[in-house]
Amino acid sequence: MKYKCLLLFSGGLDSMLAAKILEDDGVKVIPICFKSSFFSCEQAQKSAKKIGLKLRIEDISDTHLRIIKKPKYGRGKGFNPCIDCHLLMIKTAGRIMKKEGFDFIATGEVLGQRPMSQNINALKIIDKAAKLSNLIVRPLSAKLLPPTILGDGKYSISGKSREMQLKLAKKFRIKEYPSPAGGCILTDINYSINLKKLMDINPSFSHNDVLILRQGRVFWEKDLLIIVARNESESNELPKLKKRVDVTLVPDNFPGPTVLVRKYKKSSREEMIDCGVKYITKYSKNITPSPVLKFL
Repeated sequence: MKYKCLLLFSGGLDSMLAAKILEDDGVKVIPICFKSSFFSCEQAQKSAKKIGLKLRIEDISDTHLRIIKKPKYGRGKGFNPCIDCHLLMIKTAGRIMKKEGFDFIATGEVLGQRPMSQNINALKIIDKAAKLSNLIVRPLSAKLLPPTILGDGKYSISGKSREMQLKLAKKFRIKEYPSPAGGCILTDINYSINLKKLMDINPSFSHNDVLILRQGRVFWEKDLLIIVARNESESNELPKLKKRVDVTLVPDNFPGPTVLVRKYKKSSREEMIDCGVKYITKYSKNITPSPVLKFL
């Protein structure tokens, strides 16, 4: 019997290898990537194409944002609720699996590779909460885990060493793959500090709020959020994220950054403008004797 599986696919080497191992066992693999306001599927698209697979993308932004605000299983060193996040992806994939006739779901997880979400206890929590019995396959570490629909598995990779993965990459002729890196902005300490501040000031923050925290230097004054663009790209992007009550200032006759000021409580428009002018002045060079600013 030829199985068909839905593989959670991040685009890293582990998920690429998981796809190849499953295909080597005669399984038809459909890679799926979940995107949200905190991570994209850009790398997954590139990697899937390199190994000849067509990527499926599912947007979990709304549900994921609710989990970010109130995770059940806690957070890592940053603002990352990794267990809750992985569980959301597993459950979503499980629903798709049942609805569309897949035989099981798979991941590229490696036992012990990530301290919070890939230790044995975390995997047990996820498997129990997902209620998918033996239908979650982790090919890279399958030999170290309970049997699944595919049996005991061939590989027993664990820990942070990449030695075995690199050998498998040669075996499966995977020549191009991304360097190991966290694709989730929630693991970034500076971003996490600002997101925590945002939650303290405005617990009902939106997708727009978390996206704008990535668009420049971030400052807080009372209830005001100030974003100072660091380059031309961010100067172009900030106005696209502007809300009606925001103040956005752009230098008109001198070189300098776009600055966006957003209030969350009672600051007046005059206070917002004064704040924006202060930061443009601080981060601009060669200001003319009679500077002119544009309001967007």
